This record gives sequence, C-alpha cells and structure tokens, in this order.
Amino acid sequence: MQARLRPHLTNSTNFSQFQSAYRQGHCTETALLDVLDNVYTAADKQQVTVLIGLDLSTSFDTVCHQTLLQRLQLEFGVSGTALSWIRSYLTDRKQFVKLGLRKSPETKLEVGVPQGLVLEPLLFAVHCSPAADVIASHGVRHHQYADDTQLHLAMRANNTATGLSTLAACTADVKLWFMQNGLKLNLDKSEALVMGTANQLRSASSLTSVKVAVVDLPVADDIKVLGVLLDRRLTFDKHVSAVARSCNYHAQAIRHIWHLLTMDHVQTLAYSLILSARHAYVLSDETQQAKQLRRRLERRCRQHWYFA
Repeated sequence: MQARLRPHLTNSTNFSQFQSAYRQGHCTETALLDVLDNVYTAADKQQVTVLIGLDLSTSFDTVCHQTLLQRLQLEFGVSGTALSWIRSYLTDRKQFVKLGLRKSPETKLEVGVPQGLVLEPLLFAVHCSPAADVIASHGVRHHQYADDTQLHLAMRANNTATGLSTLAACTADVKLWFMQNGLKLNLDKSEALVMGTANQLRSASSLTSVKVAVVDLPVADDIKVLGVLLDRRLTFDKHVSAVARSCNYHAQAIRHIWHLLTMDHVQTLAYSLILSARHAYVLSDETQQAKQLRRRLERRCRQHWYFA
C-alpha cells in the first residue's frame, strides 16, 4: 500500500514542493542547502535575511481524521478502496496506560496519526501541504521537513520595516491556518535569526526582535535548523565546535572497548559512528566554503581524539 500511495501523493501538484521529507532525491541536507542558497544570494544583493523557525506542539497527535480524509479525497484524488483502507487505518483506535499490573480505561483516539508506522509522517505532510500556499501568498520563502518549518525573507538592512510587517502578517495567517486545521503553533519555542555579512548586520543592529503572529521573538545569536547550528554570519564555528565535541564524546566511548577489537575494527567503528554521520552532514557539497569547513572540522576532531 505504501509503495503505491507514496508516489501518488508526493507527485501530486498539491503536495508542497518545499516539503523535503519522504520524497525521493530530497533530505534534510537538500532542505538546508536550499535555505542557505537563498541567504547567500540575498547577501550578494546587500540584503539581510530574517529566518524564523516555527515549532508545532504535539503536531502528529492533533491531526483531525475527517479533515485529513477530505483532503486526501478532494485535493489528492484518493478514493475508493484506497480511501476506505486509510479510513480504517486511522479510525477506531484506542489507547490506555499500564503501570505494573494496573491498567487505565481505554480511550478512543479521535485525532492524530498513528505513531511509529510508515504512513504517519507522509499523512502528516499531506495534511500540512496547504500551509505552503498560505506562506507563498505573502511572498515569503519557506522550507519544510516533516513538522519543521523555516520561513525566511530578505530585506534591506537599513529598511526592514516593510519586510518585518510582511513576516508578521504571514505568521499570523499561518497560525490561523494551523488553528483551523487542528494544529497549534508553539510561539514560546519558535526562534528568529538575522543573517548577513558583518557590515550588513551592523546596519541592521537595531533589529533586536521579530514579531511572529502576536509575539515579539528576540533575535537569537544562533538557532538549530535540521540538526545544524546556524549563526548570524554563517561561519559555522559553533556547529563545527559542537560536532567536534560530539566526536570526542563518542571516541571516548569507543576507547573503553577498543582493547577488545582489532585496529581495523576500531577505525571502521570510528568512521561509521562518528565521521560518516556527523562529519559529512551538510558539508558534502564541493563549494569552497564546504571544503574549508571540512578541513576545520577535521582539525578540531584531531585535536579531540586519535587512535594509535
């Protein structure tokens, strides 16, 4: 079922083209590279970029079954046996809490997509696809990966009023859409970051907060986007340091068992658990900056750990 349903949904024109999850040829790395490319392009045009990371509260648990089924039928053309199968998949589920020998009464699940199953994230992406049209209607760029959504808008450093007003209106409409579709935007955990060159950031030094819906978010020094720590000047210094510390932590763990392994096994384990997963992420492209970041990360890792 999943093998036939996934391509049908992801190839639909109503599936958000800026949703990178669950699509062939897309991943967290391509999502982040798209955002970074827009930031670099804006900087070349002497513009700063305001990035807003939106956070949803218990997003997968609040999806309305009826709304999702209607969306699948009317916007994605799922009907007949396939729609009946999904309806059966979603409805008449129950949950309870068990502690030792005690068990709570069963409660019927009226909302939410079943977690831990292969269709869960895909159905959630389908449910949230129309939000992309709400964002695009304001001329704001965005990218999504599952329930992670980043909005970003470029603006002149010495004239940010219009851009900030656009972001406030956009996020207010996005919040309203989420509410109407059974989802809640968690403004307390949403974050804002202003990115640009040193000169551009000096010109925008008065920009200390960004209005998201009805809340003024303070501009952060860095935020984590899809596992990568982005700073205001995109130096990646903090990200490289964090990855090096993480490599050191795991290397120390390997040291505890390396006397039980051959050197070849130790090196294979170090590469598979540390370098391949942490080193390569988002630094795999062949731009000059990516090559410089890889060299810096290699130096930091060598300072933290070695195998001899």
